[in-house]
Amino acid sequence: MQPITYTQYSDYLLPDIALREMPAEPLTKYGFMRRSYLKDHRPILYSRLVLSEKLYPHLIDTQNAADERMETLMAQLVKRNPPPDKAIDSIAWVAHMNNLRHSAEEIILDELVYC
Repeated sequence: MQPITYTQYSDYLLPDIALREMPAEPLTKYGFMRRSYLKDHRPILYSRLVLSEKLYPHLIDTQNAADERMETLMAQLVKRNPPPDKAIDSIAWVAHMNNLRHSAEEIILDELVYC
């Protein structure tokens, strides 16, 4: 274990603590949603992840799993419920695909983000 060094600011000694470098991959929708859920509903787990510097990798893992699951679910839902022909009725096609996307997102939120 490394010794802790301190820097004096006015009358206080503060430890010289720095976070490790984070990967360059930015958080997306599901990563931010997971962070917000942990912060609001699972504060002990959130604090534990922050203090152990495992929060960001956890959020990246969650968002990658959610993105992969979204692709898989959309393919399955489109196969099970084929959309109308896009060339004939584009508005119905968009409505159908939005409905499928919302259904898949509801499953993802329940399985990965809000658990």
